[in-house]
Amino acid sequence: MEILSAEDENGRFLGFAITILHKDIVLLDYLAVSPDRRGNGLGSQILEQLNHRYEGKRILLEIEDPDARCKNKEERLRRRSFYLRNGFAVQDYKVWLFGVKMMILSHAGPVSFDEYHEIFEAVFSPKTGRHVTLA
Repeated sequence: MEILSAEDENGRFLGFAITILHKDIVLLDYLAVSPDRRGNGLGSQILEQLNHRYEGKRILLEIEDPDARCKNKEERLRRRSFYLRNGFAVQDYKVWLFGVKMMILSHAGPVSFDEYHEIFEAVFSPKTGRHVTLA
């Protein structure tokens, strides 16, 4: 697991990413951009840097299912659109991740459900893996 900080040339905090590494897959577990820096392409720049850092690896992430009925549907749709604009592709399966329905996206190649699920069992534990199922 890596926790990576994004900073400007003066060392000012811009955002961060948390990644989980397993074989040739990187699970982008969390990506955050400082609220005062959003909307200026910084998130895309961070993703570009992550693509360089993990060159040759497939990058995978989960987002709350934007197709589900929810109060924050617009936010979920914007999030999906952001990742699609940045070269991610929606995978052909969704998951229940600890009771939350998630859409899976990947960059630099598809990731099967079995590969995705293996991350939780190998990096965390088989017990954790039982909380990750196909939707």
